[in-house]
Amino acid sequence: MASQDRVYSIVVRGLGWLAIAFMVAPVFVGLAMSFTAGQTLKFPPDGFSLRWYRALFDPALSAPIHAAIWNSLKIALLAVAGTLLFAMPAAYGATRLKPRASAFVEPLMLAPLVLPTLVYGLAALIAFTSIGLYPSLPMVVIGHVVVFGPLMYRACVAIASRLDPSLEEASTLLGVGAFLTFVRVTLPLMVPGILAGTFLVFMQSLDNVSVSLFLADARTSVLPLRMFQMIEESLDVRVAAISGLLIAIVFLGLFFARRVLEPSQTS
Repeated sequence: MASQDRVYSIVVRGLGWLAIAFMVAPVFVGLAMSFTAGQTLKFPPDGFSLRWYRALFDPALSAPIHAAIWNSLKIALLAVAGTLLFAMPAAYGATRLKPRASAFVEPLMLAPLVLPTLVYGLAALIAFTSIGLYPSLPMVVIGHVVVFGPLMYRACVAIASRLDPSLEEASTLLGVGAFLTFVRVTLPLMVPGILAGTFLVFMQSLDNVSVSLFLADARTSVLPLRMFQMIEESLDVRVAAISGLLIAIVFLGLFFARRVLEPSQTS
């Protein structure tokens, strides 16, 4: 038995480390290429330099990239606001329904996750144009709200389902109305789920290609599509520099979540 347990442990740990390496290795390769001193994307990089980060921040050299970044940030922030407006109240309401009704509502809220985003982008384009709406920045925002709303919904449901209803009942017995009870009691308790959903929706929206490809017009340049264009044209190393900045944003977001959310859960 001891030998079998040892073999099992070696196999499981080996497969686990292999999976981690498979996921993390491309991140380190892309990050290393962003510091190259050479003229093209290459690994291992030709020396160490910050030239491509300087070029990325140069408004004269990278004006189209800055415009694409600004558009992507606007879309991501508006998508977060839209999912907060619709998915967060839906998550709270679903946890207050009877089990049978909640079991019926949840698959409807999560349905956009089942449909591939590429298919959804094409279907949304056909649906919007059939009613006279054409690709534009607002259409991209609406598409991102629909596609990534389930992420906000699931993050908020995970917190709302654990809230003690007696806290709301106590507030009501003290004469506070339902709306003020939600704002002063329920909403602060749902902050961890809201922050987690905000992070997920923001990063997914910032990195989305398929929905933006179909719903953005020619004047709305977004960052992922701009990066694809730069790779197709010249293997521009600034693409790796953009990736490095995105990696830094993700790590900072995870660090923030670890420092802020964990103490609130343990207190």
